[in-house]
Amino acid sequence: MKQICRTFAGALALCAPYVLPSVTLVCAHSLAAQSGPMASGMLQEKLESVKASTAENQRKLHQYTWTETSRITVNGDVKPPKEFTCFYGPDGKVQKAPIGAPAEATASGGGGRFRQKIVAKKTAEMKDYMQQVGGVISLYMPPNPQKMQEAFQDKKVSIARSEGLADLVFKDYALPGDSMTIGVDQATKKIHTLKVHSYLDTPQQPVTLLVEFSSLPDGTNYPLRTTLDAQGKQINVVNTNTNYRKIGQ
Repeated sequence: MKQICRTFAGALALCAPYVLPSVTLVCAHSLAAQSGPMASGMLQEKLESVKASTAENQRKLHQYTWTETSRITVNGDVKPPKEFTCFYGPDGKVQKAPIGAPAEATASGGGGRFRQKIVAKKTAEMKDYMQQVGGVISLYMPPNPQKMQEAFQDKKVSIARSEGLADLVFKDYALPGDSMTIGVDQATKKIHTLKVHSYLDTPQQPVTLLVEFSSLPDGTNYPLRTTLDAQGKQINVVNTNTNYRKIGQ
């Protein structure tokens, strides 16, 4: 189980700099589908703003270290939470150091050799499954500027507006039938949420990702809460990030 938990955390580390949840839409305008250069220009302007905001915010987040609390539920069984100190390494990837002693003791000592083999097999299967999930997440996190541009050119981007928010909705972004929604606060121009509906081998194996953002005192956006649902195995992972502080302070 410890190996599985580390795999879950690794999958969600891919989306550390970003965001998610859904909002109730009041109206939706598919600007890409409208004729004329004005609608296309408006959508392109919004897209460029999102790409620039994401890059700048990523740069700022590299100045911080923070605490991540990970809570995992498997088939309704809630595992003890785990805490990590997180920061960006020289390779640009998030590094994690466990805080405190392991939250749960291993239970591999009982049940005999046959039971241990069953447990080992199930653990290996679950680890492989979550590696597949992590592979799917990597298609979306972080959002790829080139793929976003390609979706715009293929007229598969629309804007869905609700009060105070403008959601860029990407269809068939990485896989046929998938969707990725980037919510932007129209007042602050910051990314507010990011939501992904995707799947593993077939749409009957759905995977959803929801990231909710907040802001630090200096205006830097950060992923307050990241939620992964892998419905095929009834797995839910929620990571909450707190205690942001600049490195060296």
